[in-house]
Amino acid sequence: MSSEFDNMIRPTDVPAGLWADIKQRDASFVMPGHHCHSCYELFFVMSGTCRFIIGENMVDLQAGDGIMITPYRLHFTRYLFDVCRRVAVFFREEDIDSRTRPQMPMPDFFADTRIFRTPEAHREEMIQLYERITRESERKDSYREALQSIQLQELMLQISRFCQVVTEVPAELHSTDESLVSVAHFINEHYMDSISAADIASASGFSPNYLSRKFRQLAGVGLHEYLAFVRLQHAAAQLLETQDPVTQIALRCGFSSSNYFKDAFKKKYGITPRSYRKCKGR
Repeated sequence: MSSEFDNMIRPTDVPAGLWADIKQRDASFVMPGHHCHSCYELFFVMSGTCRFIIGENMVDLQAGDGIMITPYRLHFTRYLFDVCRRVAVFFREEDIDSRTRPQMPMPDFFADTRIFRTPEAHREEMIQLYERITRESERKDSYREALQSIQLQELMLQISRFCQVVTEVPAELHSTDESLVSVAHFINEHYMDSISAADIASASGFSPNYLSRKFRQLAGVGLHEYLAFVRLQHAAAQLLETQDPVTQIALRCGFSSSNYFKDAFKKKYGITPRSYRKCKGR
């Protein structure tokens, strides 16, 4: 098997149920690389700034900004500018109450990554709510689960009440980052083709060796790993959105064979493509 999947990005585990933690980061903190989770992540900047790289997009988050990342979405955080205090809340789709969903800013709010901004007038109130959720995550008594469920509904409703959902990802990029976004865009546009590192380098105007080093330095993940991840994301979506045979989906998403695809898929998702389709309701 190709080494493309030898270092396949697997979902980073988080504790079962609702979980939250607050951390303070600065430029000395270096995230090992891109990662993803099998659940939603709600990331909120309490103070300072940070740079979020997600898919082919990059955005600088300021105090009061938040981003909700859907399960299995590749992302990476960098702290380039100043000290950043942030909170991350992890939850599952089933944790969202049926009474909460209709109150969200849009019917398909949980279907995709969302960026939202909290007006300064309501920022302290939201920070206090995040702090309460985090404190509850640290408790071990029998009240925790029920209280966390209530707090999660409150958090979602307050986001809907106070926050502005950003419909387009801002392009607050430096020149070196723009080249990275260009490479990521090329991969997302051509993942279904038989492309190599040389093809990607040629399209971006860099030598293959330079691009490989620069991409890993800026994005935190290798070119082949990123290409593999993009292909698997599209394949997973097609497994749920179509009834097409697994082999057809594999070839359409750029994999050289169905067996190659099945091995890579199981490494990432922990189950076979057919089991994934079945457990998701297909």
